[in-house]
Amino acid sequence: MGGWWASKIRRTWAYLRAGVSVAERDELAGWLEPRQLELFDRMLVNDRRHGLDVLAELRAAGVVDPDLLTAGLLHDCGKGSRVRLVHRVAWSLGQRYGGWIWRASAHMPTFRAGLATLRNHATRSADLAAEAGCSPRTIDLIRNQEAPMDDDGLLLLAADEAH
Repeated sequence: MGGWWASKIRRTWAYLRAGVSVAERDELAGWLEPRQLELFDRMLVNDRRHGLDVLAELRAAGVVDPDLLTAGLLHDCGKGSRVRLVHRVAWSLGQRYGGWIWRASAHMPTFRAGLATLRNHATRSADLAAEAGCSPRTIDLIRNQEAPMDDDGLLLLAADEAH
């Protein structure tokens, strides 16, 4: 099986079995500001798990910069609670095979809104991070997560794609 498909199957499996332990959540309270922790808590469990996995990937790469670590944790907070697995599958297939998939799926209930949320999630995530008091650097990293502007952005993208 090809790398892209294997990656997507692995991510789907992680989505379905996602969980966050009390210890993991409590560890965040030691370094996040209260509004940032509240933003993390509002994310769907699969997005919280993904953020924690990206955070762990960054730490394993030797990253200690709190701005980059916070960006890794919160980069998907703008996906909200209405984007489900079916929307994510349609989004990924559209990225891989072309926009015709998005146009075709947009006719199904909830898909137009779900795909729009995924299309704009980096901007929305950056705006929410700003409201939560994140640093300008964290906000820029989140906003540019899909088109990194520097080495830190590339690290964030690589950690995101690894999970």
